[in-house]
Amino acid sequence: MNVLIIKLLLTLTLIVIFLQDTKERQVYWFLFPIIGMCSGVLLYKNTIPELFFRYVLVNVMFITLLVSVVYLYSKFKLKTTIRQTFGLGDGLLFLALAFSFSSVSFIILFVFGLVFSLVLHLFLKQKSKHNTVPLAGYLSFFFAITYLAYWSGILKSVYSI
Repeated sequence: MNVLIIKLLLTLTLIVIFLQDTKERQVYWFLFPIIGMCSGVLLYKNTIPELFFRYVLVNVMFITLLVSVVYLYSKFKLKTTIRQTFGLGDGLLFLALAFSFSSVSFIILFVFGLVFSLVLHLFLKQKSKHNTVPLAGYLSFFFAITYLAYWSGILKSVYSI
């Protein structure tokens, strides 16, 4: 498959998730595997196979640690279930994004994406009719911007640091 088509499909899918999640707080499930496959192909083409599998493993371990912390915080501090504090779409996007970048780049971009999501939500929450955070949507928007900045030459490197 042509790399340009993969880039277009990835960008379009990220934007669709942003629009769906911010408007309806629901996202079609089949969009997440598209992100995982497209970003995985791009990472695979920009690294050697042995490192690709190592990156994905470390990224999944990071996501597992992060979701475990959210689970424990929900259970013990908030005294509620994780379903009340963290959406399925958020978790699916986290897993799909695990295929996107080398581990150091992924962790840095992921943390900045979370900060971006918080700031964006603080600015937009007065205009929203929902009281929940569309985290998958905001993160998708951040990663779409990140990819576009890299492809246009604004960011010099996202696949290795």
